[in-house]
Amino acid sequence: MNRSRELRAALAHLVALEGEGADDPWAGAVATVPREVFVPGYFEEIAGSVPTRFRAVRQSDGDWLEGAYADRTLVTQLDGRVRPQDVAAGGDVGGAPTSSSTLPSLVVRMWRQLGVEPGHKVLEIGTGTGYSTALGTHRLGDGAVTSVEYDPQVASAARVALSAAGFAPRLVVGDGLQGAADGAPYDRLIATCAVRHVPLAWLHQVRPGGRILATLSGWGYASGLALLTVTRPGTAEGRFLPGHTSFMLARPHERPPRPVLHLLPGEERPTRIDPAVVGTWTGGWIAQLAAPQAERMGAGSGQILWDVSTGSQARTAPAPGGDGWRVVQRGPMRLWDEVEAAVLRWQEAGAPHQEDFRIAVGPDGDQRVWIEGEGEEEAGWRLPV
Repeated sequence: MNRSRELRAALAHLVALEGEGADDPWAGAVATVPREVFVPGYFEEIAGSVPTRFRAVRQSDGDWLEGAYADRTLVTQLDGRVRPQDVAAGGDVGGAPTSSSTLPSLVVRMWRQLGVEPGHKVLEIGTGTGYSTALGTHRLGDGAVTSVEYDPQVASAARVALSAAGFAPRLVVGDGLQGAADGAPYDRLIATCAVRHVPLAWLHQVRPGGRILATLSGWGYASGLALLTVTRPGTAEGRFLPGHTSFMLARPHERPPRPVLHLLPGEERPTRIDPAVVGTWTGGWIAQLAAPQAERMGAGSGQILWDVSTGSQARTAPAPGGDGWRVVQRGPMRLWDEVEAAVLRWQEAGAPHQEDFRIAVGPDGDQRVWIEGEGEEEAGWRLPV
């Protein structure tokens, strides 16, 4: 057995432990699909670099193959254009990740959570490297999978890799938020990018009774994985799943450019919550639900909220003498007021994890998230549509 097959078998064994054991069909897909074909190069973060810089890893590097089969996310593009092959040998580069190959165990977990079975017709949003597409196609067949990719450069590379691996799903270059109507209806939809709300096109392209699995995220950098069932065209209901799942935002949902942030004076008062709570996984999720138009920065007790549209600000800091915390707010929106009220409501409900949250999309496009047991209308938060 060559080294590639050994590494693939080890990865498949890892995946099987979370599934149905040796007979798990998704583990079989992992054992068959050569991940290295989909990641001929990737970026590794250089530890301690500020701002973050990356080392390009290519096939000529001795650690490339082991890295390709590590159960971790591999960054494959920076700033929407820079690929590993664009970096000089031995060099490093800065930038923001804009495309990646998600860690295989998460990819497989999401396929399982979606409840995909042979005979299902699936729409995938975000082809990326094509590895997830290949796993789905191996299980369902070429004609059962349609995958949409926004970035033409990324889509072209995925097409080549899928063909080299022996797969021929239907690939579409375009805005995944619009789906792929000419192939509808679909039984399942899986998104490998995050969205601020569930696109209405998806709700009309998945048949009633079909499922949508997507990560809800936003400008506060918090995320929750939602599994919805379409009840009729344009409407759906569902819940958030256990665990911690995050993806890059779909590019049309990214926050607009903002000027350099200048912290300005404003109205000051004591806070009723420890600001550090919004730096936790679910606390940050609550803050984002309460102020979806705001970008969140800072850390610990020094949180900063910045409203992209109005310039409203909120910033927190320990009170003098260490007695609690204070917040300074400025602008037409009192961002911390909204966040504080939401966090207190969540804490009064027992500070549940996201698996106790529900989501519904109404026929008018209204999308609401609420804590189970509180009542949708009574205590929900609207997603920014």
